Amino acid sequence: MIRYEVVLDVEPSLAVAVADHMRHRHIPAIFATGCFRRIRFQQASSHRFRTTYEAETAADLDRYLQNHAPAMRAEFLAEFPTGVRLTRETWHEMESWG
Repeated sequence: MIRYEVVLDVEPSLAVAVADHMRHRHIPAIFATGCFRRIRFQQASSHRFRTTYEAETAADLDRYLQNHAPAMRAEFLAEFPTGVRLTRETWHEMESWG
């Protein structure tokens, strides 16, 4: 399994709008691509969020990154041109317990 994580550090005044956008528009649109088997949206503080996208294979993630990510990122940037700092990482599961 491959996990693609995006952490959002949001200006406090935008936090509610960003969370709403992520939950009701952005993440459902990404899930509809069929590239991910599960997506989790989490909150660490009032203005720090993390989205974890779980793909079965590296090919699934690559398909998302090549075919869908540019449009999804442009859409998000159009909605929130400032006030959100993003970091992205890809994690490859080595082993799991339980």
